[in-house]
Amino acid sequence: MKITNQNIITKIHLIISVCIVVPVSFFYGFNPSSEFDIHLDTIDEHNFFKAIMGLYLGFSTLWILGVFKVNYLKIALVTNMIFMLGLGFGRVLSLTLDGVPTFGYQFGTFAELFLGFYGLWVLLSHHTTTNT
Repeated sequence: MKITNQNIITKIHLIISVCIVVPVSFFYGFNPSSEFDIHLDTIDEHNFFKAIMGLYLGFSTLWILGVFKVNYLKIALVTNMIFMLGLGFGRVLSLTLDGVPTFGYQFGTFAELFLGFYGLWVLLSHHTTTNT
């Protein structure tokens, strides 16, 4: 992969997403109470968070493919945008209905919305139409 300004504009949010989502996935999957105010009591709750970990790692794998293989870039951009905006708007709904969460989740809401809208901007501004 040749590093150009075009590549940076098009792919930087994918790299940032992977750098955040991969570590968070392992916290969710193996020890969510170490970083978040989450305390799992049942096997079903542990199973749910391991599934979330797998989902996060699966999407991260697709985003990495998009960074290095041009054939995967568009689907990586679309899935990242949907993933981040889905999380962000879900958190906005929770803020409205449930109240204010801990700082980590407040920051996450901002970061997810930023990354999602950045991905939308990349897709709409045709940064993906040149040879990246």
